[in-house]
Amino acid sequence: MTPDPTLNLPDRETLPDALRILLADYPRDTWEAHPHFAGLVEFWLDRHLMFRKLLGLLNTETQSLLDGADPARFGTALPRYGGMLLQQLHGHHQIEDQHYFPILQQKAPGIARGFELMEADHVQLDPALAAFADTANAALSKIAEGGNAKDSVAPFAASLESLGKLLDRHLTDEEELVVPVVLKLGPDTIG
Repeated sequence: MTPDPTLNLPDRETLPDALRILLADYPRDTWEAHPHFAGLVEFWLDRHLMFRKLLGLLNTETQSLLDGADPARFGTALPRYGGMLLQQLHGHHQIEDQHYFPILQQKAPGIARGFELMEADHVQLDPALAAFADTANAALSKIAEGGNAKDSVAPFAASLESLGKLLDRHLTDEEELVVPVVLKLGPDTIG
């Protein structure tokens, strides 16, 4: 069987309907009112919100530098927000791959392929995360050496945009896959 290229993270526009079957019963706008929302689901979504906020902060700081802000400000913000994003994402994905997804695959065998897809996303995100780190370090080095700040940050801005698109697609799909399962089966499903 030939793999479906539309399932690759960079090409995917949404989860396939076969993996969104529980979303029909648990639409996003009802999640917060569900009795199983508090605790694990709320925590999981807060982590995803944190990743999105960090990307937003990085975009703001990058744009400020491109608009002529003091490079020293960028030099302080990038390691802080970028380091936090990389560290927290890495830990989050490890917990999902090693604990949550294997359990969810067993508890929701009808959509087990979705959890494999999320693990595959993590692998596909790795090069974007590496490019993010490499271009961030290069930009900081060039700025520290007195290079043109706008020229120094341009490759980083491109990698940040690329990572942001991939990460948003992944987080949205993961939410639409995981949250309905946990709401249906309860938070004790994954311990």
